[in-house]
Amino acid sequence: MLRLEELWLVQTILFDVDGVLLSEERYFDASSLTVWELLYSENYLGLAPEKYKTTYSDDEITSIRNEVFEEDHVLKFLKSRGLNANWDMIYLTFSYQLIHLLTQIKDNEHARIENWLREEIDRNTLLEIKDVLRQYQVEIDFNRFLVDFKGFQQTKQDLLTVLDMLAKEKLEVNTTTFGHKGKLWSVCEHCSQEWYVGDKNILASTGRPSVQTGKAGFLADEKVLASPEEIADLFQFLRDSGISIGIGTGRPELETLEPFAALGWLEQFDVQHIVTADDVLKAENVTGNGISLAKPNPFTYLMALKGKNAEPDEVLQIHLPIENGHEVLIVGDSLADLLAAQKMGCRFAAVLTGLSGKDARSEFEEHKAEFILDSVLDIKNIL
Repeated sequence: MLRLEELWLVQTILFDVDGVLLSEERYFDASSLTVWELLYSENYLGLAPEKYKTTYSDDEITSIRNEVFEEDHVLKFLKSRGLNANWDMIYLTFSYQLIHLLTQIKDNEHARIENWLREEIDRNTLLEIKDVLRQYQVEIDFNRFLVDFKGFQQTKQDLLTVLDMLAKEKLEVNTTTFGHKGKLWSVCEHCSQEWYVGDKNILASTGRPSVQTGKAGFLADEKVLASPEEIADLFQFLRDSGISIGIGTGRPELETLEPFAALGWLEQFDVQHIVTADDVLKAENVTGNGISLAKPNPFTYLMALKGKNAEPDEVLQIHLPIENGHEVLIVGDSLADLLAAQKMGCRFAAVLTGLSGKDARSEFEEHKAEFILDSVLDIKNIL
């Protein structure tokens, strides 16, 4: 238990972004549109090309999201299991439907299915599957996802391995193609980035052109969880109080730095302490051991604390819990953030502005979050 005087020893605050500073709504909108495109566009499975277009109204987006993610119950379930990356959520949702579709043709196409699942699935494979599916009457069933996944206890990245288990159970095929971030995961990621960053930024974001052009993106339509001025004042208050601030986010760098600059926040930070998904991916490629370094792995926050000049191996060798962990406060909206903070031995402030809103309070209480706040602005009150 912390001594009373330790409550005032916070020297560093590390913020998550989505659900803390910026709303996750546009990410989840883009995620649902990605699954929709992968299922219905001629560029992928092409189940109903007439349902697909590159521009939707807000009402249409809401309707698609409610259908794909079952009124957000799928998203909340995955977050409750410690999964924090939208790309993983897209991959799980789409891959499950792919397995469900193949289940409907397995009696006649078992040999083809075995062949498809023997190797990595890329977009060309999806186009081959599209041509075969068109010979049959098949249906999407978004409601089945939670029914099947709730029967498994896996958490975090292990949720991906559930797809291989379901393939064995439903398709009678032993495969490992779904249980890791391979070519199919990359297809999902790239399609998602098209929706989120738009035509203007897709090359900078992914290094590849769009498969489907015509998307404006959401970077110019971010939703902030308090007024930009109030959040900027919070950052200034912390710096004036002698507290170092940093960012540990699952967002890519482009989607972090550009909105921060537009909102007038970037000048408050040392960019060496803004760690994004790009930094995590680079570290994973360097280490090459196949272990995910995304949250709830504490790597993101450890590098934000140490600085991006540090080598990945140097960060990974930091002894946990860290020395003087009570001097570091992590501010997040998800169980993944909380688990990372606990592994580091740091203090944690949960904010109730994420996907689950105030309903997340009981989960944070169950996992013994030290502070539970209605808004990131309430950080001032606990200091």
